[in-house]
Amino acid sequence: MPTSATAATRRKKTSRRDDEAPLIPILARKVREIEAKAQRGKLGPTNRVKFQVIAFLVREERARVKADDAFGDAARAELLKRLDGVATILAKTAARDTSLIQLLEADQATSPVAKRMRRDWLLESGAELAPDELIITDVAPVQAPVVPAALAEKQVTPPSVESRQLANPFLAPDLTPRPTTTPRRRLDGWELMGPLYKAFETGAGGATATMELPPLPEYDHISPKGLEVMVHQSRFLEAVRAGHRSFLLADEPGLGKTAQSVLAASIADAYPLLVVVPNVVKMNWAREVERWTPQRRATVIQGDGTDIDAFADVFIVNYEILDRHLSWLGSIGLQGMVVDEAHFIKNLSSQRSQNVLALASRIRERTRDPLMMALTGTPLINDVEDFDAIWRFLGWTTGDKPGAELMEKLDATGFTPADKAFYGEARDAVISMGIVRRKKKDVAADLPDKLIADLPVQLDDEFGRGIRQAERELGERLAAKYRRIIEARGDRGLAEGEIDDDIVRLVATGELEESRAAGTGGDNVFTMVRKIGQAKAVLAADYAAQLQRSVGKVVFFAKHIDVMDQAEAHFAASGIRYVSIRGDQTTPARQQAIDDFNGDEGVGVAVCSLTAAGVGLNLQAASNVVLAELSWTAAEQTQAIDRVHRIGQDEPVTAWRIIAAHTIDTKIAELIDQKQGLAARALDGESVDEVASESVQLGALMHLLREALGGA
Repeated sequence: MPTSATAATRRKKTSRRDDEAPLIPILARKVREIEAKAQRGKLGPTNRVKFQVIAFLVREERARVKADDAFGDAARAELLKRLDGVATILAKTAARDTSLIQLLEADQATSPVAKRMRRDWLLESGAELAPDELIITDVAPVQAPVVPAALAEKQVTPPSVESRQLANPFLAPDLTPRPTTTPRRRLDGWELMGPLYKAFETGAGGATATMELPPLPEYDHISPKGLEVMVHQSRFLEAVRAGHRSFLLADEPGLGKTAQSVLAASIADAYPLLVVVPNVVKMNWAREVERWTPQRRATVIQGDGTDIDAFADVFIVNYEILDRHLSWLGSIGLQGMVVDEAHFIKNLSSQRSQNVLALASRIRERTRDPLMMALTGTPLINDVEDFDAIWRFLGWTTGDKPGAELMEKLDATGFTPADKAFYGEARDAVISMGIVRRKKKDVAADLPDKLIADLPVQLDDEFGRGIRQAERELGERLAAKYRRIIEARGDRGLAEGEIDDDIVRLVATGELEESRAAGTGGDNVFTMVRKIGQAKAVLAADYAAQLQRSVGKVVFFAKHIDVMDQAEAHFAASGIRYVSIRGDQTTPARQQAIDDFNGDEGVGVAVCSLTAAGVGLNLQAASNVVLAELSWTAAEQTQAIDRVHRIGQDEPVTAWRIIAAHTIDTKIAELIDQKQGLAARALDGESVDEVASESVQLGALMHLLREALGGA
C-alpha cells in the first residue's frame, strides 16, 4: 500500500479544524464502530480489515501532520492528540482481542479488500488519489484442502465406503463448460461486504426477506401417498424444480424446513446428499427421509462410521464427528449438502465452521450446480455478520467480497455504496440469491397463536436474600471502579448526577471479561444467574406440576443440570411421570424419550436442557412450555418455544417465563425481548426501534452499575 507522503498536496484546506485533517473524524467514527463490535465479541472478517486499515491510516496521517509546514505548532499538537486518541482505542481493542495485535504491523493492510477500503475512506475525506491508487486488482484465491494437516491423522474410512469406491472407482465427469475469465464489473473496485451487512442492518421498511417464489402448482405431484405438503412448502419446492440450487431457508421454527429439504433433494436429484446436523436430531432426519422419500435410503453416521450403509443416498452426520469423516465424504461425489441449524457455523474460527466450509468448497469444485441448503429459523443471533459463514457456505460470498453471481446482481442495480438507494437494492439482490423467510402468522393460518407470559416469583428465603445482597455488592464494586476512573480523568463537564455512558460501558466490559476468565469463581454475572436458576427451580417445577394437572403435557426447559435434577425430583415426589432430554444421552435414548412424551398419555412432563433440546425436536404433544431459566439470547428462547409451536399443533401455545422479581433476572428478560428486534428489522423488514448493540450479559452489568450509581 502506498504511503501518503504527497497527501498534503492532494487535500483541500480551509480554516476549519476538520478541513485541515478531514480524514481524522472518519477514522474516529470507524474506530468507535470497531470498539463496539469488539466489546460484544463480534469482530468478524470485515471489521478485522477495518482495524487494519485504521491502524495504517493513523500512521500515514501522523506522518503527514508532522511533515506539513502549513500547520502551526498548536494546530499540529491538537491533530496529533486526536490521532493518539484513535490509536489508544485501537490499542485497547487489541488488548481485548490479542489476535488483533499482529494486524498492527505496517505491512498488514495490503490485501485488495484493505486497499479498496483505504481508498474509499480517503476519497470520502476529499483526497485526490493518483490513478494507480484508484484501480485495485484482486489476487487469485488459493484453494484450501478439505482435510487440514491437523486433522489428517483423525481421518477414518469405514469399510463399506471402500466397497462403494471399489464398486464405482470413477465418478461421472462434469463436462459442463465453465467460464474461463471473469468479466470486469463496475463495482469491482468497491469494498462491498460492509455495505451488504448494513443493507440488512438497516432493513426497516423493506419487505420480508424472501426471494420471489413460483406460484402454487395446480396439483401436488411431490408428496408420497398419505402425506401432503403445505402451500408455503410447495412454492419453495417449485423454485427448486425451476432450477434454483442454493438456499438460506430461514422459515420461522416449526414450518417444516426438514421436509422441504428432503423433498428438494429428490426434485434436484442431489444424491448422494450430505446432511450435517446437531446430534440431537440425527434420528429425526433419518425418519423424515424415510417418510417423505421412501424410495431413498438414509444412513446415520455414528462414531467412526463402521456400521453405515455406504451405498445410501443420504448421509447424516452431526457436527461433532464431521472432522474425522472429511476425507471420504470429500471423495464420493456428493451432489448436495444441507446444514441444519446453520447458525451453529457462525463462528468462522471454530473447527466446526471450517469443516463445513471446506466440504462445501469441495462439492462446488467438483459439481457444476450442487444443491446447497442452510437451514435455520434464527440466522441472526447478535449481529448481521452472523450471515458471513452461511453466505460463504452457499457460495454467495468469499468472505472478502461477493461471489460472481451476486456481484453481477449488485452491478445491475446501477448504484454504488455511495448512493443511498444502493442499500435497498443490495438487500434485494442478496435475497434473490435464495433467502426464503416465511413467518407462521403469514403462511400457517391454521397454526394457533403463541403467547409468552412472564410469571414473577418472590425469592423470600435466605437464598433469595443472599442473591439480592450479592447483586448489590457487585453493583457497588462496579460503581467503585467507575468513580476511580472519573476521579482520575476529571468529570470533563458532567452535570450533577450525570452518568458517563462510555465509562459505564468500559467498566462493565472489563467486569464481563474478568467473569468469563474466572468461570464459577467468585460472584459475577454468570454465577448470580446460575444461583437465581437454582433458587427458582422448585418454584418453577411446582408451577409446571400444577399446569400439568390442569392442562396436560408440559415441556419444562432449564439451562443447568442441577436445576433439571431439582425439577425431576419434584415431579417424582408429586407422582408425575416425566422424561428427561439432556446433552449426555445417546441418540436412541433421546429419541425414545421424545417418542414416549409424544405418544404415551401417562408421561406428563418433558424436562429438557435448553441447549441440548432447544433445536430440531418436535414436542407438539404439549401446548405449554415452562422456561425455568432465561437464556442469554432471544434466538435460544425462540427455538425452545418453537419445539411446541410448529406445524401440527392445534392448540394455542403459551410459554411461561419464571422470573425472579427484584433481581437481575427481570432486566435480562427485558434485554432478551429487545433483541428480538434484530431479526424483525433485518429479515422481516419491520420498522422497529434500534436496539442496544451490547450482549445481554453486558447490558445486565451496565444496568447493575447504573442502579448502584443512582441512575435508571
